[in-house]
Amino acid sequence: MSRDQMRHRLERSRAPSLNNWDRRARPDQPFGEAAIVDCGWGRLLFGQTFTDPQAIAEALQEERHGARDVALYLSDPHVVLSYAPQDLFLDPSHTFRLWLERYHCAPRRPKGFYVRLAHSRQDAEAIHRLYVTRRMVPPSADFIWAHRTSKVLTYWIAEDEQDGRIIGAVNGVDHVAAFDDPENGASLWALAVDAQAPYPGIGDALVRQVIEYYQARGRGFLDLSVIHDNNRAIKLYRKLGFERIPAFALKNKNAYNEPLFMGQQPESGLNPYATIIINEARRRGIGVEVLDAEAGYFALVLGGRRIVCRESLSELTSAVAMSRCDDKAVTHRLLRRAGLRVPAQTRYEALDQAEAFLSKVGRVVVKPARGEQGAGISVDVRDPDTLERAIATARRVCDQVILEEFVAGDDLRILVIADRVVAAAIRRPAQIIGTGQHQIRELIQAQSRRRRAATGGESAIPMDEETRRCVIGSGYEMQSVLPAGTVLQVRKTANLHTGGTIHDVTAQLHPELAAAAVTAARALAIPVTGLDFLVPSVQGPDYVIIEANERPGLANHEPQPTAQRFVDLLFPQTAARE
Repeated sequence: MSRDQMRHRLERSRAPSLNNWDRRARPDQPFGEAAIVDCGWGRLLFGQTFTDPQAIAEALQEERHGARDVALYLSDPHVVLSYAPQDLFLDPSHTFRLWLERYHCAPRRPKGFYVRLAHSRQDAEAIHRLYVTRRMVPPSADFIWAHRTSKVLTYWIAEDEQDGRIIGAVNGVDHVAAFDDPENGASLWALAVDAQAPYPGIGDALVRQVIEYYQARGRGFLDLSVIHDNNRAIKLYRKLGFERIPAFALKNKNAYNEPLFMGQQPESGLNPYATIIINEARRRGIGVEVLDAEAGYFALVLGGRRIVCRESLSELTSAVAMSRCDDKAVTHRLLRRAGLRVPAQTRYEALDQAEAFLSKVGRVVVKPARGEQGAGISVDVRDPDTLERAIATARRVCDQVILEEFVAGDDLRILVIADRVVAAAIRRPAQIIGTGQHQIRELIQAQSRRRRAATGGESAIPMDEETRRCVIGSGYEMQSVLPAGTVLQVRKTANLHTGGTIHDVTAQLHPELAAAAVTAARALAIPVTGLDFLVPSVQGPDYVIIEANERPGLANHEPQPTAQRFVDLLFPQTAARE
């Protein structure tokens, strides 16, 4: 036999085939007992190790509450499904495989972060939080910590070199350690990247780490499963050399999997801020009517009670309370009268009057009297020429313009629902990180693409005069090549819709800040609001309050139970007893 013939036969023996997972077709394979691996988020049932399809169906139906089991490598998925058609469904995911001997290492290491094994209790807690924020079924921190020395399960994390924050995680399963896999395989699961991470290539680096780990241990291949329409992930896997194989999986018809077996629902057109509320309502058995998906209007119905909402704004918020928040000058006066600390403020009347205010306070914020999502706001204006341009920008949003004393500090959003602080988060302005090769304009566009993809299109950095002013103020031009590793803030405001990021600090919030937020909500007589503070530290008592939002984004504060508390307010009879 020639060398080419030998190579061809070897390739055919390795080709993806359903026979590889059919014990009847390969009775010589030394499988032992049926293999089931608990990954924390659910169990993996290796179908090729079962002798009876009914046993697979029965094992799947033993899924614990809140988990997400997967039965994979099924030679006859339709037969397994026939034993429990009301409870199981065929997963609409594709399985991809990489033959590890064909893999080529990355030409350069990532910048700004590094990938390592999880090795501490803090790592386990960070992995759990990341999965929650990415709306994945999370393994508990206790589970991850208990399996830190496991030969079967391995966890890797991506850590930000700047602040040590965990910005990515992935889980690997060694099939040989799990059940002496005669095919010598491994698989990759639960890849997650922080939606607010500023660096490109985090997912790529995590996948490569898993590949190289199992390659070094002599495994033959690495498999993974990806939902059929996740085109960005599929593009990444194909770039790394993964090929689709004809493997099928079954899952349970549980609440988490409902979008996979129910098809497109009326609420599919809603944004993440409405979707998070609807999902919580459905979980409690509350009916949902989508009234206008484009504008975010829906109704929640239970018994004889029907409440119309626009995201987190409901009929329980009065028109008076809404109008108070809508007008920033009115908000400022009410909070000041309630004894709360607010910055000096004046309404724009004429340019000389505005310049006199600037001269008095030194640095100002210019913003439209009405508006949201950071539109028309210019921050840290210091000279008359910039002031005039900033006023013109604000007047494009609203004829009435507010001039406010600039106060340095962290941008803190505190969410209050029913006179109770539910969440607190520091909001940071959009920033980019230099590569030494790309222009600032290109880096902003790339960061905007990542932010849009991570937030369902809700966050992007505007290519406007305010962004250009921030770049020029830092000593660069839009066409400048930013040195590798250099961090450049490209906006002054920290609004999510202008590319800002949000970081949970609920556990660190000083009691006086929490008390001030509750007092502000009561002064405005509003049941749900997001208060914007400027603080030197979230762990200290000093603050000023600059705005109140009558329709705060609840999805921005995960993993805090924002949607739960909102639905508690609307339908208190469905609230869990504490």
